[in-house]
Amino acid sequence: MTGDMLPESPPDTRAVTHITVRHALGLPVMRRGMPLVVAGHDALDRPIRWVHAGEVAYMASMVIGGEMLLMTGMAIGSRAGEQRRFIEGLAERQVAALVIELGTPFPELPPAMIDAAERSGLPLVALRREIPFIAVTEAIHTEIVSSHYALLRRGEQIQRRLTALMLDGEGIPEVLSALAATLRAPVFLEGVGGRLLSHALPPGYDLEPLDVWEATRGRADPPAIQSALVRMGTHQDGGRLLVADLRAPFDALATVALDHAADIVALALLRARQEEELVARERGSFLANLADGRIAPDAVPRAAHAAGLETVTPLVLPIAADVRAGIASAPGEWSTALRDARQLLADRGLPAVVGRRTTTTTILALLALRDSEARAGTADLVAAALRAALERRLGPGAVTIAVGRAVAPSCSGPELRRAEESAASATRLPDRPWHDVAALELRRLLWSRRDDADLADLVQRVLGPLLAHDRQRKLVLLPTLEALLANGGRKAETARALHLNRQALYHRLTRIEQLLGIDLSDADQLLTLHVALYARGYVSQVP
Repeated sequence: MTGDMLPESPPDTRAVTHITVRHALGLPVMRRGMPLVVAGHDALDRPIRWVHAGEVAYMASMVIGGEMLLMTGMAIGSRAGEQRRFIEGLAERQVAALVIELGTPFPELPPAMIDAAERSGLPLVALRREIPFIAVTEAIHTEIVSSHYALLRRGEQIQRRLTALMLDGEGIPEVLSALAATLRAPVFLEGVGGRLLSHALPPGYDLEPLDVWEATRGRADPPAIQSALVRMGTHQDGGRLLVADLRAPFDALATVALDHAADIVALALLRARQEEELVARERGSFLANLADGRIAPDAVPRAAHAAGLETVTPLVLPIAADVRAGIASAPGEWSTALRDARQLLADRGLPAVVGRRTTTTTILALLALRDSEARAGTADLVAAALRAALERRLGPGAVTIAVGRAVAPSCSGPELRRAEESAASATRLPDRPWHDVAALELRRLLWSRRDDADLADLVQRVLGPLLAHDRQRKLVLLPTLEALLANGGRKAETARALHLNRQALYHRLTRIEQLLGIDLSDADQLLTLHVALYARGYVSQVP
């Protein structure tokens, strides 16, 4: 008979939430019996519900599953067929392990028993020295009771921590983040019908969360998944709070922690009506991650669909809005405004996912677009819907909207980023329904370099003398330069725009050339002036 000796102590020294066969065999009282595992090595991490000692041939009918059985083998039988049937009966009842003390009935465990146990995946252990079974049952039962107490204590600690988060003013996302960190696995909150409301990842998690969540759809199969029911409202079916990790099983702590967290989340939903806020936050997170390049291109269609874009077409239209309204509004007011905007678009046959960057007033959107020729008309509808929803819920305020190119979903991340930067760069331009990203490339580039000291130095060197002149004189010259550049250097059009005769215009232009030491008929110098004027609106170090 061959087998594997176990280490002198259980391999996992962390506080256990259940007693496994491996753990039990590592206890001192069992070590004195010199246990040898002869079959079922892959099942040593089975949990033990109870320990039972007995000597009857019909032992299988006396167990209900999860027991570690202690026997001498006198009632098993001497024939190979009887031995196989005995092992198979225990395996069918899902016994945790069979431990047989070698002696008169079995000096060595018979090959028929070993083969049957190996085929059935039942851990079969031989004790090569006699030990009192009563001492074994007492030691393991003590461990089981202690582990249950430790589990309850850890569950209470988790409950207190999650409750404290809510009492400190945090929301459901923070509760889910704390739970994910505790269980070291991603946590997902689903609403009625399986709609993803929110999710959280543990620190350092390196798998794609959407892949993990999709693998759980319609499943509830431990050990990779644990879930708990979440009541979503008095007249609704329940949602689901689940923890899933495709790489490792969960112990009983996951179940206890989920149950506590589900109760806290349900109370928060009922009291604060946070479901719509969670949906809005999840959509905003998707769009922000997309714009920031944190979603792989081939994963964008699936992620967009999960975020609420019911129809993912070959083309999508990225849109961003810089909003100077509702800065002091509560998250619920923002989520309602975003819901209204999305509904207005849906009523016009425009599937979209609309969200807000957390803690900002920047709105991002991705629209399904069937034809690139419809871009301009779609942009008009989106701009009108956004403004109507924001004004209705947040009050009047300036809204600057930038519309990107129609692109394939896999290419939408960089284009959404350009739209967001373009909207921010256009806030000082005259109001219009929406701005085309293609027309704002230079402004966007300068806005993105607004904190660059070299850019501020350029503005000061190119425009400084003119700005200093205007601060000291009633007749300012900067508007004249701006009009000249806006008219492409054409003096006749500039004079008409300023309502000046040509002589008066020429006098001003000559003075500008003297102050700046330039020739306004030089195209390169005009271009430099144009760039400096654009940049002046973004750098903070220049008056």
